[in-house]
Amino acid sequence: VKVKIPFGNKYLDAIFSVPEKKPTYGVILTHGAGGDMNFPHLVSLAAYLASHGVLCLRFTCKGLNVAYRTKAFRTVVEYLKLSDDYKLSGVFLAGRSMGSRAAASVIRQLSQDDDDDDDGFIQGLVCLSYPLHRPKLQSKLRDEDLLLIRCPVLFVSGSADEMCEKQLLEGVVSKMKAPKKIHWIDKANHGMAVKGRTTDDVMEEINAQVFSWLRENVQLEHK
Repeated sequence: VKVKIPFGNKYLDAIFSVPEKKPTYGVILTHGAGGDMNFPHLVSLAAYLASHGVLCLRFTCKGLNVAYRTKAFRTVVEYLKLSDDYKLSGVFLAGRSMGSRAAASVIRQLSQDDDDDDDGFIQGLVCLSYPLHRPKLQSKLRDEDLLLIRCPVLFVSGSADEMCEKQLLEGVVSKMKAPKKIHWIDKANHGMAVKGRTTDDVMEEINAQVFSWLRENVQLEHK
């Protein structure tokens, strides 16, 4: 189901992947610095989640400014929260690369802004290829939002990601106060490409990991 979500004087293009049965939980998903919501990994994950009973709303927000992307993500969260079509008990925010930074910022802002966000609508964060640092710039870590988040966080990262060195992410995660888990895709780079494996094969691993983690964190029926 295609929708346009009002954002300032513009609209964000978004697509709902709707399960057959009425969903209780949803995932809001967005892309990295390049591309849009039709990035194959996002399409694959959205379809997988919907087929397992989780509503997925993915949206496009162009722009390389994290603050702008964060604002857009927040608008989408509010939109879904107030939606009459889908009454959800809670959502997980998910993003790929820069999109996961925006998702982390939204969660940190909402937890700081108001204490009434303890209504528990946001259930957790899924970071696909979180860009912890720029390539070869390991001294500047983008970890400030992560360290302030309290809700459960799942990282799915490639062990050969040039923007997320394995030891550095493990170090940050060990300092996080939130319940957290890292799933390493062996030998995958930032784009989740692995020599000798098809994209579909890698996506199956990622999708299954994300869904099983969601299931651990909320009561989802396993189909």
